[in-house]
Amino acid sequence: MASATVRNVPLLDDDTIPFGEEDEMRDPSQAGQKYTHPYVTFFHLFFRGAAIVIYMFCGWFSESFITSFVFVVLFLSADFWTVKNISGRLLVGLRWWNYVDDDGKSHWVFESKNSSESFKSRVNKHEQRVFWLGLILCPVFWGLFFLMALFGLKFKWLLLVMIAIALNAANLYGYIKCNYGASKDLNSAATDFVRTQLFKNAMDIMTKPSGAPPPTNVRPTGVV
Repeated sequence: MASATVRNVPLLDDDTIPFGEEDEMRDPSQAGQKYTHPYVTFFHLFFRGAAIVIYMFCGWFSESFITSFVFVVLFLSADFWTVKNISGRLLVGLRWWNYVDDDGKSHWVFESKNSSESFKSRVNKHEQRVFWLGLILCPVFWGLFFLMALFGLKFKWLLLVMIAIALNAANLYGYIKCNYGASKDLNSAATDFVRTQLFKNAMDIMTKPSGAPPPTNVRPTGVV
């Protein structure tokens, strides 16, 4: 039986940098740069972008379905590992993983350092935006490819698209779970988000200054 938890559990590798302390080992000269993790940010987008590009244009270079299938799956696998183990941890301070205890029970762990004010001050807003955009937009593309393959009756490509959706959706779900809390229902989290946005918009409308003030020298019609 699997369970979800947010408690900290030691990693198997004793030499692993403790979660949330990665930025303490960063070179101080990178503090003023627009992207503090440029290589991580690049590969966060490169592998998933390459998988989409190869899927779209593989017919231009090879007529072999097996060759295209293998290359797309390789890039999808590299993307899944990179996003799950590196970019989420360094760019946004989130991590999800699984371990099996001595009783054979599987535990899913969802961790977040966003509650720490010191960590929030170190998060690069540009990298954070790139992380979430890449995490959300790529599954949308694969969803469109799924519909195209389904209605086009291309069932062999449908299998490949389903693999891509599964890998992308796993990371998306895991990081949303980390961001909103492992014990919080995602439906209630989405409802709270929508309610907050509606309340904010309503307050903006109520507090927004009106346009130009009405003229004070307008005389009523029919009055001399």
